[in-house]
Amino acid sequence: MKKARVIKLISNQYTILMGDFITLAKPMGKLRLKTSPIVGDFVRVEQLEEHWVIQDVCERENQLTRPTIANVDQALVVTSLVRPDFSETLLDRQLFLIMYENIKPVICITKRDLVAAYDPVFDVVDDYIQSGYHVLLTGFGYDVREIKEVLRDKITVLTGQSGAGKSALLNRLDASFQIKTQETSRALNRGRHTTRHVELHPVASGWVADTPGFSALSFEHIDKRRLSEVIIDFQPYLAQCRFRDCVHINEPGCAVKEAVSDNKISEIRYQNYVDVCTLIDEG
Repeated sequence: MKKARVIKLISNQYTILMGDFITLAKPMGKLRLKTSPIVGDFVRVEQLEEHWVIQDVCERENQLTRPTIANVDQALVVTSLVRPDFSETLLDRQLFLIMYENIKPVICITKRDLVAAYDPVFDVVDDYIQSGYHVLLTGFGYDVREIKEVLRDKITVLTGQSGAGKSALLNRLDASFQIKTQETSRALNRGRHTTRHVELHPVASGWVADTPGFSALSFEHIDKRRLSEVIIDFQPYLAQCRFRDCVHINEPGCAVKEAVSDNKISEIRYQNYVDVCTLIDEG
């Protein structure tokens, strides 16, 4: 058997990459009783007559459920400054889910050309940078070389705010993608996103997945204790909390809450974390 990576999935039809060879494959019947392959999976395949058949799915390093993709090196979280408006709540929830899955987040902020340089929103953007997040700014006419360098030699999932211009960004990175885009619906303040499947695209010597936009984020599988440990903003203070199992909400002697009071951690980001914990408690 040979090892391959799933780079595209439509219905039950898999496109796999073996070295430089791309072909179609189908899952073995018994595979349905085990792990179903998803994009990003390493699989073991065998050629039976004229067809390649997926016999097994290798163990995953990580997995996202929205979008459904495995073995991701980083997530490029795309959010816009306007049309739709910048939302710290939505961005933070996306970041929390990505960090929870042990995937490095890179924030890509679009439509920079539509906002004046003195707009207060850039104070918020700077706060993410000062907190240790990798932030890229782009817009119409902006050079994308820095983004390409970030993507090089990585498996990157392109996700984020619906209508923020994810497909348009992919088209700028490589015009051959020819991914269809549409105008944003101002009435709904949401994008009529047109991507219909998950697929890995080769770009900058790496692979990028463009996936359907989403607005509903699920925290059903999230453990509060683990979430409290993976948020970048909290990490410098974790060892200073009085209790090892501190989740930074009601515990005394919490270094994270003290850092919030001292303006060392964004109060908005902390409140977004508390709100997510409430969602987890409510089930």
